[in-house]
Amino acid sequence: MHSTTTKSKQRAYASPRGPRALASRTDIVVFAAVAVLMLTLVGWGGFATDSLATVTAEALEWLIVNLGWFFVLSATGFVAFALYLAFSRFGRVPLGGDDEEPEFRTASWIAMMFSAGMGIGLMFFGVSEPLSHFLNPPPGTMPLLPDGASAPSAETHALRTAMATTLFHWTLHPWSIYAVAGLAIAYSVFRKGRSHLISSVFAPLLGEGRARGPAAKLIDILALFATLFGSAASLGIGTLQIRTGMVEAGWIEGASTGVLVLIIVALTICFIVSAVSGVARGIQYLSNINMVLAVLLAVFVFVGGPTVFVLNLVPTSIGSYLSDFGLMASRSGATGGDEMSGWLQSWTIFYWAWWISWTPFVGMFIARISRGRTIRQFVGGVLLVPSVVSVLWFSIFGGTAIDLARSGVPVAEGGPEAQTFNVLAELPFTEITSIIVMLLVAIFFVSGADAASVVMGTLSQRGSLAPSRWVVVFWGAATGAVAAVMLAIGGSAALSGVQNLTFIAALPFTVVMVAMCFALMRDLLHDPVILRENKAAEVLEAAVVQGIEEHDGEFQLEISPPPNGASNASRAAE
Repeated sequence: MHSTTTKSKQRAYASPRGPRALASRTDIVVFAAVAVLMLTLVGWGGFATDSLATVTAEALEWLIVNLGWFFVLSATGFVAFALYLAFSRFGRVPLGGDDEEPEFRTASWIAMMFSAGMGIGLMFFGVSEPLSHFLNPPPGTMPLLPDGASAPSAETHALRTAMATTLFHWTLHPWSIYAVAGLAIAYSVFRKGRSHLISSVFAPLLGEGRARGPAAKLIDILALFATLFGSAASLGIGTLQIRTGMVEAGWIEGASTGVLVLIIVALTICFIVSAVSGVARGIQYLSNINMVLAVLLAVFVFVGGPTVFVLNLVPTSIGSYLSDFGLMASRSGATGGDEMSGWLQSWTIFYWAWWISWTPFVGMFIARISRGRTIRQFVGGVLLVPSVVSVLWFSIFGGTAIDLARSGVPVAEGGPEAQTFNVLAELPFTEITSIIVMLLVAIFFVSGADAASVVMGTLSQRGSLAPSRWVVVFWGAATGAVAAVMLAIGGSAALSGVQNLTFIAALPFTVVMVAMCFALMRDLLHDPVILRENKAAEVLEAAVVQGIEEHDGEFQLEISPPPNGASNASRAAE
């Protein structure tokens, strides 16, 4: 879902000692467990597509009915936990040594956050999500209009609900999920000196001596499995949009599955070559071009579309999001029955599953570039920068689509993957902008998936920052194979296949995320900064109490060495 510039990725994962010095023996248990499961699913989907589709659909329905609440509560819990850490005394704890300076300048760090916040997801859903919620508001959100009420009243309410729901899915919640994982990893690696593995975060719960035991291996297996399916989901969604763009441009006729497979193969080859070639300059240029193209496309739609409407929509969207936050965070099957459960499966729960499946990769990336930051700086940057990008992006693209729909333009035709192209068809230079969208989707995925492949290699090889090329190639090819199976399962409604397996893959890692919060808190409670504050408060309180008791409040505190054997509490109250 998210991409990073290659230059940033290489700085984040490079080692001063070089790849050979960091090469590690493959963890056979972790690698084999995920590889066997992946090959089983690919084989099952290839030879018995209908069977796998039926089983995953039934499993998904059971999970939604019985455990959907867990996703909803967990995601909101991560928001509360991240904000609590930022605004509490723990916010002063550095992610590194006490006097360590940030590894990257603030401007560079923010730029990398901006890059990580852009990707296939914004390209695919930038138009389709606000438009979908406007035309079909979430269950139970449209009020009953009194007699004589005008249609614009309902339309205005639908607009506010559409933008609030979109921002709910793309701002604080997803980036709090990433922030929790990134904080835990950064603290574990840079503050405690542990290895670059998800399981290392759990040393406070498992014990340092059992950090590579069976429980730790299971955690790394779940992280690797979730990353694989999250990357495959992004590839599947990007493939759908590229195919639709090719149809709209007149390059192909019809939406055949064969074209999907060819696109998947091409993109998979590209990001595998990117991940293992070590050719930095060419991919770096592509990534920089991609960011420029994304900004230019947004500016073009902003200027060529309903500019004043979009400007008005920005504060309206933010206000609606804040006012409806509690309602949106509490949506569940209990409030709308089967209709709400189906809506949550298609939107909120799918998003939470997708974000969580990308957490190992994005969490490790933002952790690595945040060395030397305090927890407060980290949370502020990770939550604020991508959220601002999302507000602007969805206001421009979603606002333009909604304005066209209100004017009677059929921009919703053709499904989510076609709606961006439908909007561009109403603006000048349609052929050029449609090609730009396809290029953006392709390069965003390539520049993000190569880093994800490296992360999967790292998880497979005991935390190595420079995993073997064959491991990176294997996981790259596996991502393409899983994406093909996802789309095959979905059939004519290909996105449903992506949703089914992504949700199932992400659910176990949600449990890991919750446990990660407890592990991080246990570490923080024993952090030197917190222990010093606790001791200072204890000594000061004891001295003040003694001064009041012995001198009736007429005293002053002085710092001096205590007598031999004297307790801290007896330091001078005079």
